[in-house]
Amino acid sequence: MHRINVIDSHTGGEPTRVVIAGGPDLGGGTMDERLAKFQREHDTFRSTVVNEPRGNDAMVGALLCEPVDSASAAGVIFFNNVGYLGMCGHGTIGLLVTLAHMGKIGLGTHQIETPVGPISATLESPNQVMVRNVPSYRLAKDVSVNVDGYGEVIGDVAWGGNWFFLVNKHQHDLTLSNLDTLIDFTWKIRQALPRQGITGANGAEIDHVELFGPPGNASSDGKNFVLCPGKAYDRSPCGTGTSAKIACLIADGKLREGETWRQESIIGTLFEGKGTIVDGRVIPEIRGTAYVNAEATLLVSPNDPLALGIRA
Repeated sequence: MHRINVIDSHTGGEPTRVVIAGGPDLGGGTMDERLAKFQREHDTFRSTVVNEPRGNDAMVGALLCEPVDSASAAGVIFFNNVGYLGMCGHGTIGLLVTLAHMGKIGLGTHQIETPVGPISATLESPNQVMVRNVPSYRLAKDVSVNVDGYGEVIGDVAWGGNWFFLVNKHQHDLTLSNLDTLIDFTWKIRQALPRQGITGANGAEIDHVELFGPPGNASSDGKNFVLCPGKAYDRSPCGTGTSAKIACLIADGKLREGETWRQESIIGTLFEGKGTIVDGRVIPEIRGTAYVNAEATLLVSPNDPLALGIRA
């Protein structure tokens, strides 16, 4: 019986499961090198932790790693129901609240090593975190894609730690009652992008699609709907998606450096974001809250035919 110790939290409604013990030995390389080894040799562990019957499609896993730099608070590799994430904003917020819950860190700023580079995050209170994300930017503006059943859709291609296709103009209400239509629309956009040769930098796959609409309440500046790589929608406003949005807003002159953008999620939760320009790229700062909601030991029985999770 293999045991995996985890701590669960949610950030604005989006779950994070931090693996604190029982994970694979990935050696002492960089987070990017360890991610490659994880993907190559231990992908069944990913499925075991986040897929059904122990997890669900919305869950993001975070494998806690010893950092390369002793000055860093932790290293982390994020993963989901179908693969791996270079960076995860809501997951980083959940990770810091989890590390504080474990007594590993206190209030203040901490460096976290990720596969796309080190980021800094500030634990401002036991439940509130500000993440200073990786440099973000818009690669292409007003890109046209022909989407099956919907026709031409115009969007921007931007990097916020993951690659996004951001759509501002569409005919869909961003409400939970319209969820099936939103998933169908964004999934068909996702499928159309590679068919029409639309990618991120160096041919990278665009694996997130983000829709925007008017705010649902007076405390936000806009509302979004984000479809994640495994066809699950983000319950939170999406940290990397908000970073990509801020980069586009600043590029268009619609948001000034240092000005706060309040991003509302499909379920009504909020992130606050702002950005500064350094060497031509936007450095986003995303603020949100997370709450620990479980400590658990996952049991992996060799006799269980679904021990390694239900895989597509």
